[in-house]
Amino acid sequence: MPRQPRFTIPDIPQHVIQRGNNRQPCFYAEEDYRYYLDVLREAIQRNTCELHAYVLMTNHVHLLITPSTEFGLSHAMQDLGRKYVRYINYTYKRTGTLWEGRFKSCLVDSNDYLLNCMRYIELNPVRAGIVAHPGEYSWSSFQTNAANITDELISMHPVYEELGKNSEKRCYVYRELFHLQLDDKQIHAIRDAINGQLVYGREEFKEKIEKTARRKTRRGKDGLLSS
Repeated sequence: MPRQPRFTIPDIPQHVIQRGNNRQPCFYAEEDYRYYLDVLREAIQRNTCELHAYVLMTNHVHLLITPSTEFGLSHAMQDLGRKYVRYINYTYKRTGTLWEGRFKSCLVDSNDYLLNCMRYIELNPVRAGIVAHPGEYSWSSFQTNAANITDELISMHPVYEELGKNSEKRCYVYRELFHLQLDDKQIHAIRDAINGQLVYGREEFKEKIEKTARRKTRRGKDGLLSS
């Protein structure tokens, strides 16, 4: 069965996930996380992308990125992957692939859906039982988005900027969002969109993307993409 092509529409946020091969670790020490973030910064700057949220887990990563060009995201991930894999293989005297095939991505509606996706990403360590609160985890964007800790990696999306007139107000409103749990339906919708490389958003947003990309954005009743 041919692999599902990615949507390549500029200026629309994309939720990206990349897993370690066979769910094996892709980070072994704190220096690895730091190096990954350094390389990520270079990759998004070189390919004119903006990063709004991220979390680095032991065996996978989540990123929320807006590319400004059609192939900006793919090129950024290629640059990142090549350099980071070389670093890991050299550092740990290993060979072979690090990642589980291609990264997966889905378009994200710039409405409440974007904020839900940011919360989903930054709550990963909590769902995994690693920490009790996202602020306790070192390798995510939560401290930047919720506590205004400076991070050159992060660019504020307009939807986030609308949370308040200044950084203090925006951070307060964003923190308050974390008092509301993402329900099972919301989590399923996010996971279904990313695993199927579809679209996470309103029905009218999906219809707009279908007209623009000339391909379906939703699954049929049998679980397959509707035709």
